[in-house]
Amino acid sequence: MLPVADALFWVFHTLLILFNVFGWMFRVTRRWNLITLTLTAASWFVMGLWHGIGYCICTDWHYQIREAMGIDDPDGSYLQLMAWKISGWFPPQDFTNRIAAWVFGIAVAGSLATNLRDAWRKRYARNDVPRDVP
Repeated sequence: MLPVADALFWVFHTLLILFNVFGWMFRVTRRWNLITLTLTAASWFVMGLWHGIGYCICTDWHYQIREAMGIDDPDGSYLQLMAWKISGWFPPQDFTNRIAAWVFGIAVAGSLATNLRDAWRKRYARNDVPRDVP
């Protein structure tokens, strides 16, 4: 059962990261993207108050599964583990944290901007205001 959970976490966590980064680009997924970004921020910054800023519950659970399987991964983030598994290079934590913060910030900005724009357009479309209003 643990190998299945390990495989599912690889797929789920990687897809979640990709969705967080790119989900705001598609109208149909924008609201869900804002929700997953909010949950990610809650894990990093709210749960992070107890576990350390940047704490990811998915990473914690995945590492627990891998440890129960007898796999001794180096301590670090999921992004570091992914880089190591894909390339054999285990990047410095400061480097991956900076990249993650920048990409997350861009994704949040994109998500907020597009969700607000969509809400604005929807609001004014109901009131028969011309669509060329920002």
